[in-house]
Amino acid sequence: MMTTIKITLAAARVNAGLTQAQVAQKLHKTKQTIVNWENGKTTIDTANFTVLCAIYGIPESAIILPNKSS
Repeated sequence: MMTTIKITLAAARVNAGLTQAQVAQKLHKTKQTIVNWENGKTTIDTANFTVLCAIYGIPESAIILPNKSS
């Protein structure tokens, strides 16, 4: 049985060789939005999450989303 290793949004971005600014530009978002998603300050919606996974070249099931912090 194969175990899937899960990584964080930030790790997926770094593995893809992208900066927060580059990802923000691709998604037409601010860099702060990317930072907030990675730190769990705001929740990423499904559409943007799907696009991020495609950009990072990683399946959605391999990403650990942070719990939203208050």
